[in-house]
Formats: sequence, C-alpha cells, structure tokens
Amino acid sequence: MNFLKKSYTGIVFAFLYAPIFVLIIFSFNDSKSRGSWDGFTLRWYEELFNNSEILTALYYTLSVAVISAILATIIGTVAALAIHNHMKPIQKNIVMNLTYLPVLNPDIVTGISLMLLFIFVKMDLGFFSLLIAHTVFNVPYVILAILPKLKQFNNSLYEAALDLGASPSYAFKKVVLPEIMPGIITGALFAFTLSIDDFVISFFTTGSGVNNLSILIYSMARRGIHPTINALSTLLFVAVLILLLAVNRRIAKDEENFKEA
Repeated sequence: MNFLKKSYTGIVFAFLYAPIFVLIIFSFNDSKSRGSWDGFTLRWYEELFNNSEILTALYYTLSVAVISAILATIIGTVAALAIHNHMKPIQKNIVMNLTYLPVLNPDIVTGISLMLLFIFVKMDLGFFSLLIAHTVFNVPYVILAILPKLKQFNNSLYEAALDLGASPSYAFKKVVLPEIMPGIITGALFAFTLSIDDFVISFFTTGSGVNNLSILIYSMARRGIHPTINALSTLLFVAVLILLLAVNRRIAKDEENFKEA
C-alpha cells in the first residue's frame, strides 16, 4: 500500500515538474531548436539582460511587487487589528466571509471586475491601475496571515502595560507589534510572491507600455518560442521558488515557536 502511495505521488510530481525541468534544461541549449541539443551555453541569459524590453518589464514587476506588498501589509495589518479588537462576532463573520471571497474567487473574475471599475471611474489603465489591483488582491492574504497571531496573543500583557503607565501607542509598539510581527512578515512575503507571479489580474488592469514579466512572457510566446523565453521563465520560476521556500520556512518556524510556548 505504501508503495502504491509513493508511486502515485511520484507520478503526480513528475507530471507537474517534468515540463519545468525540460524548460530549465533547454534554457542552456546552444540551439534555437527544441528538438536537438547542441551543447551548453549561457548566451540566452546574456541576451536576456541585454534586452531593454525585458529589463523594463522587470523594473515594472519589481516596482509593483514591492510597493503593493508594502501597501497591502500596512492596510492588512490595520484591518486585522480592527477585525480582532473592535468588531462583534456577527460583524467578524460578515467581514471574514468578505475577506475569503477574493481569495476563493477566480482571478479572471477579480481582474475583469477591477478593469470595469477603473473604466467606470475613468481611470487610465497603466502603472497606477496595476499597482492598485495588486494591492487590492494582496490585502486579504495579509489579513489571513496576521489574524492567527492576534488570536494567539495574550491581551492581558497589553492591559498590564497600560496599567504600568504605558501609553496605548507605546504598549502596542513594545508589546503587541513584536508578537504579531511574524504574521506581518509572512503576509508581506505572500503579497510580494503573489504580485511577482500574477498574470491574469495584471493582464486586465494594465495599459499599453506597462508590462510585467508574466505578460511579457505571454506576448513573446505568441510570437514564437525563443530560447530567451526559456531563460526568463527559468529565472522567474527560481525567484518564486525561493520566495515560497522563505514563506514556508517562516510558517514552520512560527508553528514551532507556538508549540514551544
């Protein structure tokens, strides 16, 4: 039985990751053909970093990811504190259902909805519309990352700090913030990773002249598979993998600290 389980798991992972490994291998192929191997080369990576279109897309990708992650972390932290501390149970249930909705909603529905909203308010589609869209869909993930930390927090520590003469802001800074900081960092990493990895919402909410890497890869692939696409996809896969490993390590560390406490 164990053998069957391991075999099934191995087959599933093979189907998932075999195409990615093939893509990575052919990103080092000296030939433009996908049907032959002409030797190892790094020239597609060199062409990648000499391509102004790709570098511009990289700039927009990182700019939107960093700024939207910061904004989503700030908004999500304030929202999580408000939900936990200032809402009645019925209000919490309603707000939490609304928070889960964007997470469970198909990306294409969120993307089209935001696009229609921007058109309705007569906002030009471009960098700022893309930034707003990424911030909006990242906020729920930040809230869901911070709320468990707030639930674990012993509120009597905050009250004790107030009784000892600390101001509410000082007590929050010295008592509450360090306790929920792991959740804030996890939420920020989630937001950054989701922003870098996004294609569907970006496709509907950006304008001409503003492309992130995902949209650029899609556009290049429509014109024909060039080896630089393999190289770009490989770098994007490695970047997302590193970020996901960082998030998983942070979550595992938080769970370990919680068990020790």
